[in-house]
Amino acid sequence: MTIDRFVMAFAGTVILISLLLGYYHAPHWHWLTAFVGFNLLQSAFTGFCPLAIILKKFGVTPGQAFG
Repeated sequence: MTIDRFVMAFAGTVILISLLLGYYHAPHWHWLTAFVGFNLLQSAFTGFCPLAIILKKFGVTPGQAFG
């Protein structure tokens, strides 16, 4: 699995979990959803993604977006 696919899978998982927590527990969890969405948006324009940097240090294969 490349860094790009891992980042997308991780972001999607965090979004779904935070939406469920926001619905069943407390609406404040939706701030986590907003944070992940903002991070995805800014990384699309800047190419800066903290998770991609961490994964690269652990030796995960880079993809097209986060080389």
